[in-house]
Amino acid sequence: MLAKILLAIVAVVLAFSLYVSTRPGEFTVLRTTRIAAGPQLVYSQISDFHQWPAWSPWAKLDPAMKTNYEGAPNGVGAIYGWSGNDKVGEGRMTITNARAPTLVQIKLEFLKPFSFTNEATFTLVPDGTNTIATWAMSGTQNFVQKAFSLFMNMDKMVGGDFEKGLAQLKAVAEDAAVKTLAPAPGAAGSTPAPIATDSRTAPAAQR
Repeated sequence: MLAKILLAIVAVVLAFSLYVSTRPGEFTVLRTTRIAAGPQLVYSQISDFHQWPAWSPWAKLDPAMKTNYEGAPNGVGAIYGWSGNDKVGEGRMTITNARAPTLVQIKLEFLKPFSFTNEATFTLVPDGTNTIATWAMSGTQNFVQKAFSLFMNMDKMVGGDFEKGLAQLKAVAEDAAVKTLAPAPGAAGSTPAPIATDSRTAPAAQR
């Protein structure tokens, strides 16, 4: 009886292992939004890691998170490192390709709680005065990750974060676009402030 039970368990394990081995070894998570701002303005928010705290979906998950900036100030060679609680873990991002104002590619290295490397790509396509912004992440999966994906895949894990991040990027970029278009005080076309007069000293024509 025990032998039959053990054989059944082995058969189940083998069947499960065979099924997992047929699962895709690569994954892609992708989200898109339309932003009422030009590609150059949106690009400037992405290619400079110093701007990320204003819109990143993970920036406020750990108020005590430690961050550091290395390499170039922005664009290719810029590096952003972070270390925080269980919600954000530890890792590093490096911009490996940047073509203003349409593309930013990032090497995304997670160190804790799990160690793996993915690639994130931001694609910006002009749409009249707007920008179609796409945030994608791709990578490979080992056997354990493929088995885990049967219960919680990468799209379910980070897709919502991408949507939140793009919504916040949209808000930041559109606010910056409005400020850019707003006329400066005293500029041509702006309404001048009224000049106060004292009726006791004003000329008779003004009384």
